[in-house]
Amino acid sequence: QVQLVESGGGLVQAGGSLRLSCTASGRAFNGHNIGWFAVAWFRTTPGKEREFVAGITSNGAVTTYADSVKGRFTISRDNAKSTVYLQMNSLKPDDTAVYSCARDTRLTYTGTYYPPSTFTSWGQGTQVTVSS
Repeated sequence: QVQLVESGGGLVQAGGSLRLSCTASGRAFNGHNIGWFAVAWFRTTPGKEREFVAGITSNGAVTTYADSVKGRFTISRDNAKSTVYLQMNSLKPDDTAVYSCARDTRLTYTGTYYPPSTFTSWGQGTQVTVSS
């Protein structure tokens, strides 16, 4: 089984930056490694539903962002390292959450629609706390 492991979270002041990493480890997904799938970042806060943050297609050609993070966050991937990154700049207290990554179940998806229900292999999450 392939697992996704997040890292890079922490405590930062408003206006600061963090870079999260999501690294795939283990055996391939039914013969396909992480490079065949879109990957997305989601975040959760107590009392709220899981929120889509950013997604990237398998080849990195298409990226999609939630309106709340556009212009501040950048998603990228390095398939040779089986890693997807989330660069977060100009952080706000409202960005405080547990950030998790997951891989799409749709093979080589090239669109921009990322409902949580289509994702699997969720990581354990990494806490991001932004102080005011």
